Amino acid sequence: MREKTIEETHDVELIAKAMRMIRTDRRLKTSDVAKVMGLPVRSYEHLESGKGRISYERVNLFAEATSSDPDALWSVLQLRSPEFALRCADNKLMSIMVSCLRELNEELGDDLLFLEPGTAIGAMSKVCKEMVAKVRERDTYAEKWLELQKGKSRKSAPLSAGLRKGRLAET
Repeated sequence: MREKTIEETHDVELIAKAMRMIRTDRRLKTSDVAKVMGLPVRSYEHLESGKGRISYERVNLFAEATSSDPDALWSVLQLRSPEFALRCADNKLMSIMVSCLRELNEELGDDLLFLEPGTAIGAMSKVCKEMVAKVRERDTYAEKWLELQKGKSRKSAPLSAGLRKGRLAET
């Protein structure tokens, strides 16, 4: 059997780290995930340690067992960021992007060849900037709403300076 190259070992470790991050974030035990994946606990632990065989089927089984994004798990290899898979676990961002690209491929077919790189870069950059703006807008909305509610709530005794934290101390 051929030994893994340094790059292959690092790739497996990145995906394994992402899997471990998602499982711990979900507060699942290795035995819980192993059971749903149909693996012995030791085999799953071997997989999550970066020593097991990573396959398309196993990544999909893991994503199903943890209700996470399988496309984001594979994207860890391109982005070199296991954190990306964790950040996309709930919103399924990468699976959404892959589905949109699938639709583009189906609609354009061979005409996809005529899509200029500049057009693709511009469109993707615009989408990413819009997503950033939406997230920032949400954060600002929540802050403004909380500030408005502060004025509407009934008066309560002020917190002592020792109990105030972060933005609460600014009142």
